[in-house]
Amino acid sequence: MAEQIPINPLLLIWARDRAGFSAEEAAHKFGRWADWEAGSAFPTYPQLEQLADAFKIPVAVFFFPEPPEVPSINESFRTLPEEALDELPSRMRMLLRKAKAMQLNLADLTDGRNPAERMITRDLAFSSNVDIAEMAAVVRDYLGVTLQDQMAWRTPDEALKGWRTALLETGVFVFKDAFRLAGYSGFCLFDDEFPVIYVNNTATKTRQIFTCFHELAHLIFHTSGIDTAQDGYIARLVGDAQQIEIACNSFAGQFLVPEDAFEQAMVGRDPSETTAEALAARFNVSREVIFRRLRDQGQVGELEYDVAVRKWNAQRNAPREPGGNPYNTALAYLGREYIGLALSQYHRNRIDQSQLAEFLNTKPRFVGTLEEYYSRGVA
Repeated sequence: MAEQIPINPLLLIWARDRAGFSAEEAAHKFGRWADWEAGSAFPTYPQLEQLADAFKIPVAVFFFPEPPEVPSINESFRTLPEEALDELPSRMRMLLRKAKAMQLNLADLTDGRNPAERMITRDLAFSSNVDIAEMAAVVRDYLGVTLQDQMAWRTPDEALKGWRTALLETGVFVFKDAFRLAGYSGFCLFDDEFPVIYVNNTATKTRQIFTCFHELAHLIFHTSGIDTAQDGYIARLVGDAQQIEIACNSFAGQFLVPEDAFEQAMVGRDPSETTAEALAARFNVSREVIFRRLRDQGQVGELEYDVAVRKWNAQRNAPREPGGNPYNTALAYLGREYIGLALSQYHRNRIDQSQLAEFLNTKPRFVGTLEEYYSRGVA
């Protein structure tokens, strides 16, 4: 019989509450849950692994002396109304818990210190009523990526990788996942040491880029945020919270397509779908970003805009071929930098293979192959 691991029952209660499970739901999933919470029995190590998977936290957390002081999901999203958070689908809540787990992983892998030499979320500060064009210019200068650099990237995929590197170098980790939810493009979780952005990998690369900068604005404002297709909840916000959401909505477009560069690119062009496609390719952004700018300027009508966006959405939502290499997927989702952090700790004998597999969200038997892909520079 496997050995029981004596852990603080308060950690089990904390993990269950944080994951949004009732005691009854946990007992249905784990037969001896009531005994574990009462401290009259303890889970085995394999059962701790199952708990970690179910609650989306690292196994190592169960060995803490006391529950860690991590704010709840609702506390993290102070700019969103409570009812909007309560309406989040379970898949989205799971992804939010997964992101929280990644923040804990980063703290474990780096001894609690962000490896970036400078952090954009500490060095830059703006009021909620900032001039967005001015904010965009300051942020671009801080990231060190000129508009010419952006336009030199040959494909949106190359652009996304370039932006992801620029964000990492300024303290922001970008992770990806298959959200499998219509209407959700990404989210961010603010943390003073480990701010993270999560991007829906099933969205187009240009949409992923837009999401990165929508969420970056949230992080600079020291708030967490969710990028959704519908912004109806903004009307329910008041004061500073509403102002921040409006600012984040406009920042990404202004950052990726500065007004003066847009006006120059439009010289001699008519406000059409063809123009939107041409300028989208030039700036490595989506056609919607360009068409929205034309709509906001009154050069394209609301109906024309809606028809074009529906058509483009239908094109990108065409069925995809199943399959894919799981190791390339892991590299894309976690990012080479994060995987490199985990591997470096392993090769310094600071974590064992089982812990490495946990950090990489895989099984121990797959770690060697994943490292081979990482070493080859794949993805």
